Amino acid sequence: MSVSFLRVEGMALFPFILVKKKPCSRFLINHEQIHLRQQLELGLIVFYIWYFAEYLVRLVQHKNHYLAYLHISFEREAYHHQGDLNYLKNRRLWAFSSYLKNPKRL
Repeated sequence: MSVSFLRVEGMALFPFILVKKKPCSRFLINHEQIHLRQQLELGLIVFYIWYFAEYLVRLVQHKNHYLAYLHISFEREAYHHQGDLNYLKNRRLWAFSSYLKNPKRL
């Protein structure tokens, strides 16, 4: 669904993927589909609470909005695998959790 007023290129709000403009890259769609899977695993409320809480922790650590965003475990998993269009076929349950353990892995 195209939403021109978005501040970001794309956003996953289960069950929708919102994009700023069409056409968009397949990698962006894959990135957002990874977020949809994360949302399904945790449930929407837990996912958004965890996402926001982790963002606040990363903001304290990095003292920069963009770096905090990039270091959220959900984002790290999605960015790391957005180029692998088959990733979701073989993704293990709670795969994002491995990105909590290794802060150097972006």
